[in-house]
Amino acid sequence: PTCRLCCVVQSNRVWILDAEHVWKSAEILEDFHLGDSALELLLENGSVSYYPVDPSKPKLPPLRNPDILVGENDLTALSYLHEPAVLHNLKVRFVESRIIYTYCGIILVAVNPYKQLPIYGDAIIHAYSGQNMGDMDPHIFAVAEEAYKQMARNHKNQSIIVSGESGAGKTVSARYVMRYFAVVSKSGSKARVEDKVLASNPITEAIGNAKTTRNDNSSRFGKYTEISFDRKYRIIGANMRTYLLEKSRVVFQADNERNYHIFYQLCSCAHQPEFKDLRLLSADRFRYTCLGGEVTIEGVDDGKDMEDTRRTFALLGLKEDFQSDVFKVLAAILHLGNVEIRDSGGDKSSILLSDPHLAVFCELLAVEAGELVRWLCHRRIVLTAETLVKPEPKKRAVNARDALAKQIYAHLFDCVITRINRALQVPGKQHAFIGVLDIYGFETFDVNSFEQFCINYANEKLQQQFNLHVFKLEQEEYMKEDIPWTLIDFYDNQPLIDLIEAKMGILDLLDEECLFPQGSDQSWLQKLFSYLEASPLFQKPRLSNQAFVIQHFADKVEYQCRGFLEKNRDTLYEELVAIMRASEFPFLANFFQEEEQQSTVNSRGVKVRPARPGVKPANRQLKTSVGDSSRGISTMQARKRLLNSYTPIDDFEKRVSSSFVRKVQALLQDRDGSAQLMFDADYRFQVTFPFCPSTQALELLQVPSSLNLGFLTRI
Repeated sequence: PTCRLCCVVQSNRVWILDAEHVWKSAEILEDFHLGDSALELLLENGSVSYYPVDPSKPKLPPLRNPDILVGENDLTALSYLHEPAVLHNLKVRFVESRIIYTYCGIILVAVNPYKQLPIYGDAIIHAYSGQNMGDMDPHIFAVAEEAYKQMARNHKNQSIIVSGESGAGKTVSARYVMRYFAVVSKSGSKARVEDKVLASNPITEAIGNAKTTRNDNSSRFGKYTEISFDRKYRIIGANMRTYLLEKSRVVFQADNERNYHIFYQLCSCAHQPEFKDLRLLSADRFRYTCLGGEVTIEGVDDGKDMEDTRRTFALLGLKEDFQSDVFKVLAAILHLGNVEIRDSGGDKSSILLSDPHLAVFCELLAVEAGELVRWLCHRRIVLTAETLVKPEPKKRAVNARDALAKQIYAHLFDCVITRINRALQVPGKQHAFIGVLDIYGFETFDVNSFEQFCINYANEKLQQQFNLHVFKLEQEEYMKEDIPWTLIDFYDNQPLIDLIEAKMGILDLLDEECLFPQGSDQSWLQKLFSYLEASPLFQKPRLSNQAFVIQHFADKVEYQCRGFLEKNRDTLYEELVAIMRASEFPFLANFFQEEEQQSTVNSRGVKVRPARPGVKPANRQLKTSVGDSSRGISTMQARKRLLNSYTPIDDFEKRVSSSFVRKVQALLQDRDGSAQLMFDADYRFQVTFPFCPSTQALELLQVPSSLNLGFLTRI
């Protein structure tokens, strides 16, 4: 008789896709044989279903884990580790046992319960202090303890990356991590450094967080907090670096979203005597705070939050006069948004000098109203033989007004962060540090624009780092040691990153389109369709000619092209900058001091020196191309790439002293020529680090002479 090959399956239960529940369980009724076109299954509701299988390339549904393993506190303990197994395990732990934390090897997975839980008190902190990571139930404190222990035991700096989609609870998790360090490493000093480190959170959340459709307290910026410890591993200070502030939120919010919390906190105090001079209104009467509809958040008292913000300002030593200056600038931004710009016909616009909000703005910031009106509604054009002043249509005048508001807020944000950092520094030499990175989560909304594109691109870069350290380097180590190992087939997102940042990629085409005077979102979109249609990661939507689709590592996202060019340019003309710089209000004037000659500053804070000769001063503009700097994402990433070009950072620290790494980072941050260094890092210049445990190996460090790295100190 003819024999048939049989596929023997140890488990008789599988997971199949379901439109409503994503995955649902089923039991195999008959063994599957090669050549069969379907798998007979019994569903949990008692009905029989047939799972289609391609006989030429049989792809069977994923197997379900035995019940005895369901609910494991470490996902790596499961027999079958795939999407349905992970989701089911997390669901059982969360729904049935009310447990929000689960390990996945060295990673902690957290499910946001959207309510306060009694598991973060000092008693819990002390219970985890000194314990090994696997000895107790999974917890954010266990991760913090592991980082603290590794720093103290191995004398090696640590970093904790808090990652996840928007609304996952990253900001709260980062807050608990810092609170853990504050409790277990009491300095005993009268300066109460720990309290100051924790006090910085309410302020940064007030000026950098906002309500979105997914999260009532969504971080609209990235934050890297470096907590410094002395030789006894007590906190002696901290330093914050911020990235990717969503400036566009200042002038526009989508439906059911709000502007930054601080604006609503300020408006809630309009009736208080100390705010009388600001001529504040309720939040629903300012354009910049009512565009999203609702101006309140259920369960949030903006007035009480304002008290907390002012109290923490005081705790950090930021006195009343500094607070007064900050609130004056915030109020001025709100009034600027209410300045009415009229269409005067013939591509002209106008603003009445009698506009009450214009008067308040100019009074608060001590600037001249006539000049401000003129350069909001006109533009200076320098030709070879003459200089022209050209009227601007209403749309461009509104863009100029909004660009000014965004730039003032960005400068104010940076100023507050700088003052907080100054307050967090205390005398004493840093021996070690633990960094906590809390950055935007992956976002996909009903309408996705330039902001979501930049956020998701940043998350692609983080995902790439995750892949590098969790998969690539680990597997290379196994192969180097000749350890038996089955290679894991993981998703490598490098093709997607190339799609965005490579030559003739999305950003390259966007920057090119921004150079054309008649460039438009639609013409840029047509170029994307022409150049990128062959990429499987780029798609044209079936029902829209105003959008494009990218297949990200986390999800497929459709981006509306409208506004991409304007947001990428983010142009603030020099005439408006000059008006702000001439202000008799020193706090504001300092924001707009002259930048280095022949350099501009993009909205990510990276100084970029143009390759072409500078134009005449009269025609110079402070142009901010957001996309132009997106290849580096941030100064932090650019410095990281400089040190991580061909050698992983951990390996680099083994070959040279860790203090050398810190010295390079500090020098790069302060050095005038850092833009050139970052530019060369983009092209992956080769740097060789000879393997040698001695710091003398630094003498053999090879770098191109064109980089002018002679400033690096050999130690």
